[in-house]
Amino acid sequence: MRASTHPLLTVTARRKRLALLAAIMGSFVTGLDATAVNVALPAIRADLGGGLAGQQWVSNAYLLSLGSLILIGGSLGDVFGERRVFSLGVGGFGVVSLLCAVAPSIGVLVACRALQGAFGALLTPSALAVIVAAFPRQERAAAVGSWTAWAGIATVVGPLAGGYLVDAVSWRLIFAVNVPFVLVTLVLVSLAVPARARGATHARVDWLGAALTFFGLAGPVLALIREPAVGWSSPQVWAPGFGGLLLLAAFLEHERRTPAPMLPPGLFRRRNFSVGNVQTFAMYGGLGVTLFLLVLFLQEVAGYRALQAGLALMPSTIVMFLLSKRMGRIADRVGPRLFMGLGPLVAAAGLALMLRLHAHLDYFTDLLPALVLFSIGLAATVAPLTATVLSDADESNAGIASGVNNAIARIASLVAIAAVGAVISAQFSATLSRSLEHIRLSPLAARALAEARKQTLARVDPARAGVQVARAVQAASVHAFHVGIGIAVVLVALGGLLGLAGIRNPQRRVRSEDCSGGALAGRPLDSTQAAVNSPAAAGAA
Repeated sequence: MRASTHPLLTVTARRKRLALLAAIMGSFVTGLDATAVNVALPAIRADLGGGLAGQQWVSNAYLLSLGSLILIGGSLGDVFGERRVFSLGVGGFGVVSLLCAVAPSIGVLVACRALQGAFGALLTPSALAVIVAAFPRQERAAAVGSWTAWAGIATVVGPLAGGYLVDAVSWRLIFAVNVPFVLVTLVLVSLAVPARARGATHARVDWLGAALTFFGLAGPVLALIREPAVGWSSPQVWAPGFGGLLLLAAFLEHERRTPAPMLPPGLFRRRNFSVGNVQTFAMYGGLGVTLFLLVLFLQEVAGYRALQAGLALMPSTIVMFLLSKRMGRIADRVGPRLFMGLGPLVAAAGLALMLRLHAHLDYFTDLLPALVLFSIGLAATVAPLTATVLSDADESNAGIASGVNNAIARIASLVAIAAVGAVISAQFSATLSRSLEHIRLSPLAARALAEARKQTLARVDPARAGVQVARAVQAASVHAFHVGIGIAVVLVALGGLLGLAGIRNPQRRVRSEDCSGGALAGRPLDSTQAAVNSPAAAGAA
C-alpha cells in the first residue's frame, strides 16, 4: 500500500519550486536582456546613430549602474527583506524596459539602460536570497545548481533570441518582450516567497559607499570610451579617469571605517572568497569582451544577419545546458580546485582558436570547434567558481555576499569592454592608416572611410569606396578583432592559473550520526567540497 503524502509537505514542496522558478525567471530576464542587446547594437546604431562610442554606452551604461549599485542592492535585501527588494527590482526592470523600447534617441536609450541596470542591481542579489529563504540548508546546493545553470544559459540564449527579434521585427522588441516575463515573475513571488520582518543585521544602508562606487567607476569608463576620439592628453580623458580612481580609493577607505559597510572587509580575509573573486574578475572580463566583440564581428565584418549571429552561438547554449549542473555536482563531490583551474584553461584554448577567424570564415571548420571547446571550459567553471566564492557566507549576509560576487563579474565586463574598445579602436586606426598611407582617396571613398573609423569593426562597399579601401578596412577590422580576442584569451587563462594556484578544496566532516566510531565523528573525511550555504550565479553574463 502506497504511503500517503502529508498535505503540508506537498504545499511546502510546491512553494519551494515556485520560489526557485521566480528566482530563475528574475535572473534569467536580466541576463537575457544584457546579451540580446549585443546582437542588436548594429541595428541600434543604424537607427539612432552614435558610432562605436554609442554602442559601447548602450552596453556599458547598464553594466555601470548594475555593477556599482549591486552591492547596495544586496544590503537592501538583507535590511528590508528579499521579497520586497526582489519585487521592486523586477517591477522596475519591466517598466524601464518599456521606456527603452520607445527611446527616440541614443542618449535617451543610454539613460534608460542605466536605469535598467539600477533595478537589475536590486533583483540580482535578492534572487539568491529568495532561494536561501525558501530552501533548507541541505537542499540549497541542488536548487542553486538549477539556478546557476539557467542564469548561465541566459548569456548564450540572448544572442539567438535577440537576433530573431531584430531580423523579424525590430531591435525595440528586445526590450518590450521583457514585460510578460516580469509579470509572471511578480505573480510567482506573491504566491511562493514569504515576506519577512526588516532585518537587524545592517542598522543602516551605506548610501555614501554606493555613490562613491558609482562615480568612481563612471570616471575610468568615460575616459576609456572618450580616448579614441580625443586622445590621452585631453582633459576629457585624464580628468574623469584620475577623478574616478580617487573616488574608488575613497570608497575603500570609507568601507574600512564605516560601522555598516556595504562591502564587509572581513569577507576578503577568507582565502577562497578572495582568490575566487579575483578569478571572477579575470574570467568575466574575458567573457564580456568575447561576447561583445564576437557578435559585432560576425555581423559587421563577416556579413551575418542578426539572427544568423544568434544561431551561430547555439552550440554554447546546448553545451551549457547539458553540462553546467552536472559539473557543479561533480565539483561538489571531488572539490572545485581542478574545475576552477582547468576549466578556464580549456575555455582560453577555445578562444585562442578564434584567432583563426577571418572575414570569409567557414562556420563549421573555423568557429564551431572554438565555440564548443570554449563552452566546455565555461560550463566546467561557472558553478564551481560561484559556489566556492560564496560558500563561507552566513545566511544573514546572503544578499551582500551574492552582491559582491555579482558586482565583480559585472564590473569586470564593464572595465574590460571599455578598455579593450579603446585598444582595438587604436589598432584599427593605426593599421588602416599604414595600409592607405600612400593612397589618394576620392571624396566618396574618404566619406566611407570616415564612417568605418567610427565603427572600428566595419566593412565598406567596394563599389562605393574602391576595392583597395574595402580590403584595407576589412584587414584592419580582422586585426582589431584578433587583438581583442587575444586579450580575452590572456584574461581567461589568467583566471585558470589563479584557480590552480590559490583555491583550496574545503574539507567535509563526517556527521556523528553517520559514523559508528565515535572517535572519527567530526574528523575530515576527504577534500570534497562542503554543502554550499549560499552560492549564486555570477554572470554570467
